[in-house]
Amino acid sequence: MPKINRLSGCTDWIDLDFVERQRTPERAMKLGIQLQLAGLSLSNTVSILEELGVERSRKAIHDWVQKTDLQPTDGRSPNHVALDETVIRINDEQFWLYAAADPNRKDLLHLRLFSTTTTALTETFLRELRQKHNVESAVFLVDGAQHLQTALARAGLRFQTERNGNRNAIERIFRELKRRTSSFSNCFSHVEPQTAENWLQAFAAWFNAPK
Repeated sequence: MPKINRLSGCTDWIDLDFVERQRTPERAMKLGIQLQLAGLSLSNTVSILEELGVERSRKAIHDWVQKTDLQPTDGRSPNHVALDETVIRINDEQFWLYAAADPNRKDLLHLRLFSTTTTALTETFLRELRQKHNVESAVFLVDGAQHLQTALARAGLRFQTERNGNRNAIERIFRELKRRTSSFSNCFSHVEPQTAENWLQAFAAWFNAPK
């Protein structure tokens, strides 16, 4: 069983308003969600809850994560934004995960999953990011991808090419995401892209949560 870190601290960031009937103690539900997002498989999460006297199926825990609708908190005003994309595989198909991170706080600001990568989709991602956060005066840190630079220029946002330094923040996040998606076949096999994106949004909320 993998070592699970970052499980101390509050769970106030997990909102259980979706619960219609209290079949499971709130504390157990929050622990199940936290364990699953922190790196435990659904099967191992079931085993941990069983040790605490709570018997729930893998599907039930999966549904908890999906129904909480967890997302990164809005309203940030970062000085820098690391912007990048990476390939995520779902049912043996390639999707592109766009992500923006605050390299100073090492938090995720926004992420989206697209079926392809184009300048137009990058512009869509930037428009959503601007609706969520105050990034008008931020400097965007990008690699050499031309479509990222073109979209930023069209949006009138400042950017600079940086392959190391502050951009390492998003590279570390992507490494963690890739570790999770490559080892978590039960999260990204036999699911719709929207289900995978919901999990990724929840992961971002967990990643940003106070530890």
